[in-house]
Amino acid sequence: MFDNLLSVDDRGMQTILREAPQDKLVVALKGASAEIADKIFKNMSKRAAELLKDDLETAGPVRLAEVEDAQKEILEVALRLAEEGTIMLGGKGDDFL
Repeated sequence: MFDNLLSVDDRGMQTILREAPQDKLVVALKGASAEIADKIFKNMSKRAAELLKDDLETAGPVRLAEVEDAQKEILEVALRLAEEGTIMLGGKGDDFL
């Protein structure tokens, strides 16, 4: 689940955000909890967070399937980075998705 990203430390989150496609991040945040959105925004530069928030506000409605696909793609980035040893996931990798 996308909220599992809450278990990633700040440095790991910053790495994920550098690797994740920006357009997918906007779509993924459309269906994200406020808690995960806050974690993402606090791990970005102030300017990048403002731009992302603007993109979220101007983006129209998105189908749930698109949101889920975008969230899955970002989770796949996180899993790849964990497998490479770049970041640590909170808990077992198998449980992450």
